[in-house]
Amino acid sequence: MIIQQYTVNQHPIQTLLTWVQSGEIAIPEIQRPFVWNSTQVRDLLDSLFRGYPTGYLIIWRNHNVRLKDGTTSTGKRILIDGQQRITALMTALLGIQVVNKDYRKERIVISFHPVERKFEVFNSAIRKDRSWISDISTVFSSDFKPLKAVKDYCLLNDFEDEDRIYESIDSLRGIVNNPIGLIELHPDLDIETVTEIFIRINSAGTALSQADFAMSKISVNEKYGGDTLRKAIDYFCHLAVAPEFFPQLGEVDKPFKETIYYSKIAWLQHENDDLYDPTYTDLLRVAFTSEFKRGRLEDLVALLSGRNFETKDYEESIAEEAFQKLKVGVLNFMNENNFKRLVLILRSAGFVDASLIRSQNAANFAYVLYLILKKEQEHPGIIERLVSRWYVLSVLTSRYSGSPESQFHEDIRRMQEAGTAKYIHDVIQAELSDTFWELGLPQQLNTSSTNAPVYQVYLAAQVKMRDRGFLSKDILVHDLIVHKGDLHHIFPKEYLKRQGFVRGQYNQVANLAMTQSEINIALGAKPPSHYFQELLDQCSGGKLRYGGITQRSDLEENFRMNSIPEGIEELDASDYERFLDARRRLMALKIRDYFQQL
Repeated sequence: MIIQQYTVNQHPIQTLLTWVQSGEIAIPEIQRPFVWNSTQVRDLLDSLFRGYPTGYLIIWRNHNVRLKDGTTSTGKRILIDGQQRITALMTALLGIQVVNKDYRKERIVISFHPVERKFEVFNSAIRKDRSWISDISTVFSSDFKPLKAVKDYCLLNDFEDEDRIYESIDSLRGIVNNPIGLIELHPDLDIETVTEIFIRINSAGTALSQADFAMSKISVNEKYGGDTLRKAIDYFCHLAVAPEFFPQLGEVDKPFKETIYYSKIAWLQHENDDLYDPTYTDLLRVAFTSEFKRGRLEDLVALLSGRNFETKDYEESIAEEAFQKLKVGVLNFMNENNFKRLVLILRSAGFVDASLIRSQNAANFAYVLYLILKKEQEHPGIIERLVSRWYVLSVLTSRYSGSPESQFHEDIRRMQEAGTAKYIHDVIQAELSDTFWELGLPQQLNTSSTNAPVYQVYLAAQVKMRDRGFLSKDILVHDLIVHKGDLHHIFPKEYLKRQGFVRGQYNQVANLAMTQSEINIALGAKPPSHYFQELLDQCSGGKLRYGGITQRSDLEENFRMNSIPEGIEELDASDYERFLDARRRLMALKIRDYFQQL
């Protein structure tokens, strides 16, 4: 027998708005930026006015929780789909302010033309036009008098048909009586099932992440400061990419300025480093995994709800403890010293530009590892070595690209069992064997994607080993990456295209090298046998053509730094595949040498 997992009911808009205002239904996104634009709000009002369907709202009730005194508290309903529609109605009909993308509170004012029976976003032209009701929220206020409003409107506009105006305004006021479908999901449903229901019902097919559910659980729990914690997470992530927002923060949210979080994130106002800009998902994942020693955010949702994993019951004491631990984890994440130390470790490993950080989850677990090792009071030098080696291993093996939560959970569990340092050593020995360096890694380098993580590691290796750019006498790969130098095709692209090679062949990463723009331009489409011979002549007193290298020993050293195979000056298009194979092996050896130096 199939058990019904939800109930479906129709409720008037007025009832739903009353429930939201009273807190019976919590809108977890209420403190986050309202993402709809003004015309979307207008269109929603127009659809309701015309009696068009506007979709279902989905709520998910929290579990009933056993309190410390033995009594039971009824779980609050959380609105997980429909926040934008409900928020739009509250700002348009009730005159409530919303938080915009700049985290400033604003009204979205919708106007109504009772003669033409149409809606428009309030603007300066409407302000001057007496035929519009400039703000429809006045029509829904408790002191609105329809008959007087109709007479005033007709008198002001010299309009004789009062019945027509009354009918229009009455229809407008009737919007709040329109029914909206409300789907209430059973509290025992797991996150995966709730997500599946959400996707099937939501016409846009928008996916919900476990982090979304966790943030919802956090924000609606005011008892343990979840609403403030939620804002702290949002503000931190916003400031990480927009530090100029900080001076406004104290103005737009004065209560938050009085919290502990405000001072803890103040350092971001002077921070312009974009190497690691976390989202709220990243922040939650790191804070939870490092503090709870678990990897699945589904478990965080359960713990914040008060779930006892042994008895399967829901207890207030567990929810209280979970909020306290999460607060510690979030504050550790936000700590200036911790955050900057992680960034410094990544930079010191050669990842000096955000373009080189292609696996955010690898960076997230690197932060988890740093926080754990610091808590274990490991020596800073050892922390740096272990974190950098684990990060590079994670990228090279795509460790967190498939099912990151499962891998987070497995790694954190095994680290607790075996000891952090020992587990890292064992994984390195198992996964980065001689076979990996000699066969596996060269195969991974068989790609034309410059975004491939292994290629980013190769560039980081060149940065770490202070290699100079291809044919550069003094300029380092580090500087070329930071200042956006050129990627030169060693076998020039146009040359290979004339020989019949296609994009996936001539754009192989093994055919690319960081170089100065002027060198790249000078080399043009010349075959390598031509320009490499000119380089040899340049190093024998000949004309200076490419870069500033004039000594054969310096040229050979530059070739070594850039993994250029020997005898390249004798190669032509028929040797291209052989060249790629040889260079991939040299690139893999450079990455191996680099890793061993970390």
